[in-house]
Amino acid sequence: MRQLGTVAFYFFWIAAATGIIIYIFFETSVNGAYRSVEYMSNDQWYFAGVMRSLHRYSSDGMVLMMALHLIREWSFDRYRGVRWYAWFTGVPVIWLLYASGLSGYWLVWDELAQYVALGSMEWFDALGIFGEPVANNFLSQGSMTDRFFTLLVFIHIFVPLFLLFAMWIHVIRVSQPKINPPRGVAIGLSAMLVVLSLIKPAISHGPADLSMISQELNLDWFFMLFYPVFDAWGGLALWALAIGGSLFLAVLPWLPPVKLPAAPVVALDHCNGCGRCYADCPYGAITMMPRTDGLPYSQQAEVNAANCTRCGICVGACPVASPFRSVEELVTGIDLPHLDIKRMRTLVDEAMAKAPGGVVVVGCEHGPKVQDLTLQGAAAVRLPCVSMLPPSFIDYMVDQGAGGVMIAGCPECGCRFRYGVAWMQDRLDGRRDPYLRKRVPRERVRTFWASHIEAEELQAAAVSFQDDLKALNTEEAKDV
Repeated sequence: MRQLGTVAFYFFWIAAATGIIIYIFFETSVNGAYRSVEYMSNDQWYFAGVMRSLHRYSSDGMVLMMALHLIREWSFDRYRGVRWYAWFTGVPVIWLLYASGLSGYWLVWDELAQYVALGSMEWFDALGIFGEPVANNFLSQGSMTDRFFTLLVFIHIFVPLFLLFAMWIHVIRVSQPKINPPRGVAIGLSAMLVVLSLIKPAISHGPADLSMISQELNLDWFFMLFYPVFDAWGGLALWALAIGGSLFLAVLPWLPPVKLPAAPVVALDHCNGCGRCYADCPYGAITMMPRTDGLPYSQQAEVNAANCTRCGICVGACPVASPFRSVEELVTGIDLPHLDIKRMRTLVDEAMAKAPGGVVVVGCEHGPKVQDLTLQGAAAVRLPCVSMLPPSFIDYMVDQGAGGVMIAGCPECGCRFRYGVAWMQDRLDGRRDPYLRKRVPRERVRTFWASHIEAEELQAAAVSFQDDLKALNTEEAKDV
């Protein structure tokens, strides 16, 4: 479920590769199309037939992954604010995917293709924009020509190219977009599709006969869900549903618009142009520009508020963000105006005062609800994202007497801000600057990645951490 977008991309590549192979066996003519497809399914079932089935099932899979991806992004509220662009550009992807799949069904030129072709043309005729009904071309034998069939092949080849371009546009504003699923997921999906293709191969209906209308058809419900709606309600109703639904999806990010606090502010007199905030920003909201204040650094950070989610990851990436200073000197190179580093240290100090020598649980606004934690000897600090917490703050808490620090963020691969969990884990493990200093005892630092509904699991993890700290304190006392 966390790889729905990458799996959709993967299914596209399978459909594209198998489509090229199928085209080698395909005969581009009205009379030869059905015959060549039957040859693939029957005489060449062990290769061309499997390729045909893979082509069909990967296309169906892409529709399914797309629908689940849309529902999941909506349910996690990942479509408003700066995320509007990816959501908005996803609407044309839906139209192009359906155009790609349905045009492919025409090429088989069996009874199902006839039904799809006639229904599609009657749907367009409902607009009344053509001089003569286009559907008349599918009402009598001999009305379909090889020339028209060549046009269909051209459409089925080039619409997927536009689909690929639209998918690229869909992710172009995402910093470091992930479009390939993990290797294990890819191998498993490929094996699943091959097994499905062997157990239940894609087969054709009888050859198209324009002199009659078939009464029984096995519809591909992934692509043909709306054709029975057309049969029942008519073309204009289906146009209203399609256009109205698309417009509703397109404007959904502004119904209502998300209200964001002020974007991060760069303090040039504390910015050395290291570029860590630029490298860690998940949405490309920070760019490095030539220096403008005369300080002896080559560049400076600049924030594009339109692309910023106010996650605060850039604050946690800044090497100047250190709590080991007086309050008056607590200034960092980049900071959130509504939750600056001074306020962050105040929250940390208050938490340590509530649970002297206990556990400080630092959580994010979208992960486990650390504010609801009811555990004696533990106090919580809540930030927009756990990666907003500079590793130096963990050092500070342990140095100032906290028994331990638990970082509780979103599930792995399910971070609200894409890389917040990964960046924090890398900083703790010393793989990413700024990293947690080696002097901090790692047994006094614990991570817990989970969703906001896993309250019992958070409670159990905190209790377990407390027990481990008690045992550690006992051991250290014996050594002394």
